[in-house]
Amino acid sequence: MRLIVCLKPVPDPKHWSRLGLDPKTKTLIREGIPNIINPLDRKALEAALQLREKGGGEVVTLSMAPPSALSVLREGLAMGADRSILLSDLAFAGSDALATSYILATAIRKLVPYDLILCGDQTLDGGTSLVSAQVAEFLDIPNLMHVRSIEAQNSRALHVRSQIEHGYLVAEMSPPVVLSVVKEINEPRYITFMNILAAEKKEIQIWSSKDLSLSEPWVGLKGSPSQMADLVIPEMKRKVEMLKGEPSEMTKALAGRLHRLGYC
Repeated sequence: MRLIVCLKPVPDPKHWSRLGLDPKTKTLIREGIPNIINPLDRKALEAALQLREKGGGEVVTLSMAPPSALSVLREGLAMGADRSILLSDLAFAGSDALATSYILATAIRKLVPYDLILCGDQTLDGGTSLVSAQVAEFLDIPNLMHVRSIEAQNSRALHVRSQIEHGYLVAEMSPPVVLSVVKEINEPRYITFMNILAAEKKEIQIWSSKDLSLSEPWVGLKGSPSQMADLVIPEMKRKVEMLKGEPSEMTKALAGRLHRLGYC
């Protein structure tokens, strides 16, 4: 089984106060800000590694990012991925969710045969939750989102549980499929120093636009039909109010206050 995991390097939330928005291109200014693997993508990778451990196969990570992201991709290799592919080209800069999905899908076609494509439900820096469905559409294969568990019954059947509004959906799916996972699916494994050393010996290929058969105009900023309107980082403020009096009086006051605020 070949499992492909889409990993996105995103700005470290600890440094979000330094993020900016280019006034002309309306893209994030990320220079000088450390990157991490998108947390839900780490969970997607952990899910792929667990499936490989039970049924064998190969785990390949796929990312679209500048060359500076290589160190982040090494972390995926240190977790246990077999090899990594970085899609990096100035022509890809500024790609929105549609352009990103198209480029990723075009790269995935070069990796046939593949059985399962995994990614996080959404990313910290975008949150559109569009990429997995769009990749599946470009590849003309099924997609299921909000996945909480995956079990491989055999090489041709996957039992997948997906969160829905008031419960769960359980589906049996035949590969190839695209799945996007939620945070409840697992806890990513601890990376040891020996894992880090082993990752240095693993392969990272770099593919540019010349290595892909890009036939559609959906590439880069010019090929992106959507763009950010503005960047707002909410300021979290807390207010503390002490209630005084007898317990029954404080309980009534608290209940009344919560009711007026719309919490009950």
